[in-house]
Amino acid sequence: MNVTNQSIEQGTLVTIDGRIDTTNYTEFEQAMNQLFNDNVKAIYLDCSGLTYISSSGLRVFLTVQKKMMSIGGKFLLFAMQPTIKEIFDISGFSSIFSIFETKEEAL
Repeated sequence: MNVTNQSIEQGTLVTIDGRIDTTNYTEFEQAMNQLFNDNVKAIYLDCSGLTYISSSGLRVFLTVQKKMMSIGGKFLLFAMQPTIKEIFDISGFSSIFSIFETKEEAL
């Protein structure tokens, strides 16, 4: 898994490539927590390269969403592959998160 951050006018664009599972979810969690340390108020998460997510990874997404809500921030997800979107749909997470088809829609 590779996580990169890029400052954009609207906030921070985070790109994930690879899998988030029980072996590496803490790396993803640390990367996201660093954004809170940097006082980021809007996170745009590019999921186009996300190929798998375990329940541990879903928990990190949920934690980030709750933190963003508590500070009045935004956490928007976009460009999910169909298998990832299906996981969010089945778990009920699609109703919790703002999920968009494209980066342009999210912005």
